[in-house]
Amino acid sequence: MLLEDGTRFDGEAAGALARGGAAATGEVVFNTAMSGYQEAVTDPSYRGQILVFTYPLVGNYGVSAEAQESSGVHVRAAIMREGIDREHAPGAEGGWLTWLADCGIPALTGVDTRALVRHIRDKGAMRGGVFTAETAEREAAERVRAEPPMAGQDLAREVSPPEPLILDPRSAGPLTLAAADELDGRAGSAAPGPRVVAIDTGIKNSIVSHLRARGARLELHPYHTGPQELLARKPDAILLVNGPGDPAALGHVVETVRELVGKVPVFGICMGHQLLCRAVGLETFKLPFGHRGSNHPVKDLASGRIDITAQNHGFAVVGPGGEQRIDADEPVRWETDFGAAELSHVNLYDRTVEGLVLKDVAGATAQYHPEAGPGPHDATYLFDRYLELVA
Repeated sequence: MLLEDGTRFDGEAAGALARGGAAATGEVVFNTAMSGYQEAVTDPSYRGQILVFTYPLVGNYGVSAEAQESSGVHVRAAIMREGIDREHAPGAEGGWLTWLADCGIPALTGVDTRALVRHIRDKGAMRGGVFTAETAEREAAERVRAEPPMAGQDLAREVSPPEPLILDPRSAGPLTLAAADELDGRAGSAAPGPRVVAIDTGIKNSIVSHLRARGARLELHPYHTGPQELLARKPDAILLVNGPGDPAALGHVVETVRELVGKVPVFGICMGHQLLCRAVGLETFKLPFGHRGSNHPVKDLASGRIDITAQNHGFAVVGPGGEQRIDADEPVRWETDFGAAELSHVNLYDRTVEGLVLKDVAGATAQYHPEAGPGPHDATYLFDRYLELVA
């Protein structure tokens, strides 16, 4: 592996790289979770990134269809201290390294990931590349420099669905808009739960599962869908979800959200949190190395409760005074284009904004991942809280 600052980390080819597959470049980031490696690489929020696992053993329990967070792998490459290709673990349907190779994902094992992660923590996330030993270092460096920086990238267009998808509690499978409207029109059909209309910038399967388990009728719409089309669906709530890239590059989505705020409750998770904040007039900034893992403590300022949360993001929201850190455990307020917004959650690692509540219109956000896919389940109550507010 070669980083854009010239630092090199050697390892053994694995995954598609061991089969002669192509090299890969992208932003190099790290995940601190001890499990959930398959969930991580299939999370659309990792689009365009090379993922370094801090836990030394990766692949211990194999892979399975149940662990998929989307229909495919989104990381550009995986970096490990020790990759394991174990198929006989309970629930395993295949080996991790074989699966990576089958998916065409290059990987490295035997890397000093502790040194690599410490370097990223000190210098910040940066571009890098995974190459075979035969690749000249000069050529590798040129390819790394040619990789666009993450700031300014609109990657949601690569993971958003081309057509709307309706997930209705009354149907065993997904529906088209026409089929969903026909189902609504049938006499005697049981009344559905709340209609939650999502702008799909890369939703995780776990978010879908939590909402469906609570009886919500979930509609997933392409991220280019306009506000009038979304309002025509007569939503009980608008959901903004996770996704890859820079929220500042999604100006068209932000403008859509601005047309929805105040007309219907709007809730945001991860990138959705950032998009809603930008829609009401707040700013975002790029974190030095992001929050990725399942061990991030977040304080709920209303209750004093501290949740250990799962996170995956590289950008955060600027505080009301332009600060990047909120030093006090107080519900500070922003004055936004839609009235007051109040800080609801703060990260106890670096004091960044983890959530806010709109006070004059219906809306709230969480920077972390309440669906815990993978991760602790401390924050799953947020789904209940959101749906109670909708009701």
